[in-house]
Amino acid sequence: MRANLDKNPHDVKSMFNAVAKHYDLVNFLASLGQEKFWRRHVARAVVTRPGMRILDVAAGTGASSIKFVKAGAEVVAADFSEGMIAEGRRRHPEIDFQQADAMNLQFEANSFDAVTISFGLRNVADPDKALAEFYRVVRPGGHVVICEFSRPTWAPFRTLYQFFLARILPPIAKLASSDAVAYDYLTESILAWPAQREFAAHLKQAGFERLQLKNLTGGIVALHRGYKLK
Repeated sequence: MRANLDKNPHDVKSMFNAVAKHYDLVNFLASLGQEKFWRRHVARAVVTRPGMRILDVAAGTGASSIKFVKAGAEVVAADFSEGMIAEGRRRHPEIDFQQADAMNLQFEANSFDAVTISFGLRNVADPDKALAEFYRVVRPGGHVVICEFSRPTWAPFRTLYQFFLARILPPIAKLASSDAVAYDYLTESILAWPAQREFAAHLKQAGFERLQLKNLTGGIVALHRGYKLK
């Protein structure tokens, strides 16, 4: 089962249900271990502190959420996929997992100190609608942190990266996943996602201010942070 770039919600949910068991392993292998490095930067960007209320959207099995919990934050790990939530609860029973649609969050306005999403926004059918929801539920003075695949900033490295996506990633996914065809979508969705400055414009349009950008691993991943000031 795999989704297409129209990102039909039923197809996206079915795809992630199918790959939930091996999802974190494939991510680690496909990123050559960089995935853990990227998530450490997410934890720093969120500026987690005890008692802070954090919404981790598209939380998957809780790979990022667990870092916030260990730092003493009150965390809601929200995901669209029942399979991901079930696997997350099995691994991390201490995390509050809730099923949620990023485009229509069930949480009250101004109810979180921070909202974060890692490698999930490009899977949403309408990312701008999700950004509007993030803005709604974060409190004034709070912030959003978005970690997503982006575009390497150095052209030769960008060419090498595109070769990796097309030629190296598929065999890795085939060896490590029971549903390797789903990872064809991974490559397609990464290549279709807007570059750093283009995506920052979407954050600004949603209302976030004081925008900050940090490129990781040469721009393979971009870490965006924006604040809700009013």
